[in-house]
Amino acid sequence: MTRARRRGGDERGSGLIEAVWLGVLLLLPLLWVVLSVFEVQRGSFGVSGAARAAARAFALAPDDAAGQRRAEVVARQALADQGLREVSLRVVVTCTPYPHDCHRGTSVITVRVESAVALPLLPDVLGAGSPTFRLSAEESVPIGRYRESGE
Repeated sequence: MTRARRRGGDERGSGLIEAVWLGVLLLLPLLWVVLSVFEVQRGSFGVSGAARAAARAFALAPDDAAGQRRAEVVARQALADQGLREVSLRVVVTCTPYPHDCHRGTSVITVRVESAVALPLLPDVLGAGSPTFRLSAEESVPIGRYRESGE
């Protein structure tokens, strides 16, 4: 019996080591998934708030040029409120039925805010930059919703 034990080696405690390694190997990807979901959710909340605030700012502006500037500033601030300061931002404003004069009559303003969040703990992939998750949100507002009626 002593000879058999010497050949097989002493394996007491190796099951514990294998369980610890298996736990670490499964826990790290799970932790990354949870952190990524939180980051994407934060970005999603920020982008939807930015679209809502930008639509309101555009509607309250005296003209389209001022409205575009205000919408971009307000959208940037809404993203910063969620901790997204250094992210890309694109604000697109469209209007119906007067596409070249949004502050006229019964126009409906649609503001689309596009941004992206970087996924955490991932390095640059082949020099293309760190992986990102693109986000967008839209908000439509009738031009008269935030204005006083002159009647």
